[in-house]
Amino acid sequence: MTTRRKPTHPGEVLREDVIKPLGLTVTETARHLGVTRKTLSALINCKAAMSPEMAVRIGKATKTSPESWLYMQAKLDLWNAQRKQAKVEVFKKLQRNVLTGSIPPVQ
Repeated sequence: MTTRRKPTHPGEVLREDVIKPLGLTVTETARHLGVTRKTLSALINCKAAMSPEMAVRIGKATKTSPESWLYMQAKLDLWNAQRKQAKVEVFKKLQRNVLTGSIPPVQ
């Protein structure tokens, strides 16, 4: 099930809830995280996705879990994917079994 509101990009959360309140510049934050200014700028301007490596770095720097940062990205990715018009057909065997109430075992 999808939500109506688009999930917030984790880069926006980092920018608004961490960088700004701490009074840090992008350059200072990038130095603390051990990444380039360009890499961080793309993330906080919502031009790049949160990578697992970046989530670990941000988690360590903010004393939060990397999973929480990746979960934000996963929610956003799923929300975007569900809005694309993908043509998909139900597997015929699965469709018949769903109607009878039995789903075949995975082998």
